[in-house]
Amino acid sequence: MSFFTGLRLGASAAVLLGLSVSGVHAESLKAALTAAYAHNPTIQSALYAVKVAAENIALQKAGTRPQIGVGTSLTDTFATTPAGIAHQPKASVGLTYQQTLYDSHKTDAEVEAARAQVEVANQSLRATEANALLSAVQAYMNVILNTQLVQLRSDSVQFYQSQVKAAQDRQNIGEGTKIDVAQAQASYASAVASQKAAIAALQTAQASYVQWVGHKPHNLSSDFNYGSLIPGSVERALALAATRNPSVLGARASIRAAKAGAIAAADAFGPTVTASGQVGPMLSATCIGASCGTGTATALAGQIGLSFSLPVYAGGALGAAQRQAELTAIKSGVDEQAMLQQVNQQVVTAWSTLQNAAAQIASANSAVEAGDLALQGVIQERDVGQKTTLDVLNQEATLETSKEALIGANANKVIAAFTLIAQEGRLTAQDLRLGTPTKSARAYIEEVEDTWEEVRSFAPMPRPAWRH
Repeated sequence: MSFFTGLRLGASAAVLLGLSVSGVHAESLKAALTAAYAHNPTIQSALYAVKVAAENIALQKAGTRPQIGVGTSLTDTFATTPAGIAHQPKASVGLTYQQTLYDSHKTDAEVEAARAQVEVANQSLRATEANALLSAVQAYMNVILNTQLVQLRSDSVQFYQSQVKAAQDRQNIGEGTKIDVAQAQASYASAVASQKAAIAALQTAQASYVQWVGHKPHNLSSDFNYGSLIPGSVERALALAATRNPSVLGARASIRAAKAGAIAAADAFGPTVTASGQVGPMLSATCIGASCGTGTATALAGQIGLSFSLPVYAGGALGAAQRQAELTAIKSGVDEQAMLQQVNQQVVTAWSTLQNAAAQIASANSAVEAGDLALQGVIQERDVGQKTTLDVLNQEATLETSKEALIGANANKVIAAFTLIAQEGRLTAQDLRLGTPTKSARAYIEEVEDTWEEVRSFAPMPRPAWRH
């Protein structure tokens, strides 16, 4: 075997092992996932969606809380008299109060529905987090895969280029033919085209990496230890998915919200008791003509009252709302079953892909080792006239196919492993121990649950375009 061939095979082996030239400065998969979690805008958007949903809790609780405001009124009562037109102006200013004391627990059901919708949004946040991290893993491994393919095909270009020169040299001394040269040139041209395609694929992978991780890839090293997150059997994986998968848990929270909505719709048929009141100073005067000084009085006045209402007929709206809510509850149950079946299918697929990738790696390793030995033998036989240039080219193509299969299987194994982890509901910053603050709206939800104060901003709000 020539020195060049040995050097080429050594470089290819280093590429297949994923070795980095300067491992000290390599960016690990864990570091990339940490960056993706910290900076990905889709996760941040989902976090705000949870906070938006949380405000519905306060909005629904307001249904049975006091409504207090400041009000003023001006009235003028007049009548004709022999002395002229007599009128009595009155002015009052004071506090107004209104509160629903009882609404057949309709507000309680609506608050429960709002809480369930917050849980739906929270599980959507977890699903978004898992999808973003999985996309980062895919982008990371695609950069590694395509980097290795570029190196492999660059080596192939050099090899075929050397075969073209060797074929021409043998033709010049009468040991080869024009056909040998043409075959080597054709293989070389094909290798150049494959190299350019690999470079284009690498550029695409790098762009995807920037999208999901937030910066350009540099000297990647896939040394993340995820073995502890992989279950020992597909049955264990299915059990974890049924209890932890965010899509499944979100579907179950939707059932809870729909049932609460159905209860609220039924409670709308019940009675409502409302209290109201007003208190404040009142100024009144008795006027005849333009003279208003007679009988002027100032007093503290107020009123309080209770009202009772019971819907008898609402044009069919109450019944329609109840039927709609009950149908939504039934639909939510069906949706949960469909989601669980979908997740189970994805778990089995990821598990099978992971097992197949492991088998493919073992097979490809054997094929690469045997192909290297076979290529060395064919080259030696060609050099002594027992094999042709075409035999060497064919053996090199077979070896390249095995190496590409090994590169692809290594990437597929990592992606399949993280896909399985995602379906189990454990592709989170906490489970991966990324060492970065967890993005959660729990504190915000607790604050909204406990708040009573009304915050009013007197700064003018910008008018939406459609109102101009």
